[in-house]
Amino acid sequence: MPRKELVLSGYKGMWLFALFDLPVTTAKKRKKYVKFRNRLLDEGFSMIQYSVYARYCNSQENKDALRRRITHEIPQEGHVRLLSITDRQFGKMEVFSGKKEENVEEPPPQLMLF
Repeated sequence: MPRKELVLSGYKGMWLFALFDLPVTTAKKRKKYVKFRNRLLDEGFSMIQYSVYARYCNSQENKDALRRRITHEIPQEGHVRLLSITDRQFGKMEVFSGKKEENVEEPPPQLMLF
C-alpha cells in the first residue's frame, strides 16, 4: 500500500509572533523579563530578532490555545503584542542582513500519515 503524505494548506498553519518591550531598569524588572522570555521558549517559540519571538502552530485552534497560555504570563509593565499570520504569509517574508537578502526560516516538518 503506498504511503500518503498529508500536506497542510499554507492558510491553515499559523505563526504566532510575540513582540515585546519590557523594562529592565531594576533587578526585579529584569527577573520578570527573563521569566516571560523563558516562558516563550518553554512554549516552543524561537527568537527571530531581539524581543521578537515566533512559533508555528498547525491550526487556528492550536494558535488560540497557545495565545491564551501566553496572555496569562504577560508582565504588568511594558508592552507585548501578539500577532498571528498564516504560514503562506510567513513564507512571503523578506529577510535582510544589512543589504544582503537571506532565506526565510523553514516551518517545522508537517504531519505525515501512513
